[in-house]
Amino acid sequence: MRRTYLFMLAVAIIFALGMSISHLAFAQGKVNIKGGPLKEGDWLKDPAGELNEDHSKNKNWITLWYGPDGNYENSGGFGASAPKDLIEEGTGGKLTQPELSTVEGLNKTQTIDVNWKKGNGGPRGWTVFELDPADAHHMNRDGPIDNIDTYTICVIDAPQDMKAVMSPAHDDHAQIWINGEKWYNNSRWTGAALQVDFNIEVELVKGANIVLYRCGESGGHAYMNLHFDDKTHNAVEIYPQKSNDQKSFFSEVAGVLAVDPTGKATTTWADIKRND
Repeated sequence: MRRTYLFMLAVAIIFALGMSISHLAFAQGKVNIKGGPLKEGDWLKDPAGELNEDHSKNKNWITLWYGPDGNYENSGGFGASAPKDLIEEGTGGKLTQPELSTVEGLNKTQTIDVNWKKGNGGPRGWTVFELDPADAHHMNRDGPIDNIDTYTICVIDAPQDMKAVMSPAHDDHAQIWINGEKWYNNSRWTGAALQVDFNIEVELVKGANIVLYRCGESGGHAYMNLHFDDKTHNAVEIYPQKSNDQKSFFSEVAGVLAVDPTGKATTTWADIKRND
């Protein structure tokens, strides 16, 4: 009898552990993109194997972002705008999309504004704004609701070099750069504001990591959301946190963007170009 009881107890424990592990795997999502960053020839190639995962229970969706204080407008639809570097266009070549996802490029936004043509939104400064992940139309930002592109930036302060998993939800065309490299491209909407089709393994460096998230919208829902795996969110600090404009944002990240005591700086666009 005692043996039977111990056997049943062991089975129950194993079952409980199995359920916990599978629940964790479901909560985190299956990693279905590895091996990045993308090669330049694949920058506009869509990935395959959508997961259609519901991440509405996830508590880590990023809500505060830094970026241009208005959208690029009258884009002609995301199919027309996606191949264009709208940052390069708006700054006369003083900044590019890959460079904007580096410490050097981010710092340049303190002196370089975006000056799109009048029909495309006109001059844009840089500020901090909030996007409600549950709002399926939050990209509109009090402007036109169709044929727009939105750029958002966050800074991730990592305690060490580490792998992380990022999970985007978007409508429509999403493109994500980290530290000067493009890690994600997908022209297909994910189906809902908190639904994820791809969980992407990315590499973070110790110190500042600059994430540039661009989304192009043609019509209907307009959202762009992002979270990382729980382990990453527990280990890092993500900015903006309390800032509400450009000045307070750079005050908030001043220590993060600085070179660390070992003299090792986060990779910059200049470093990347030297290694081409």
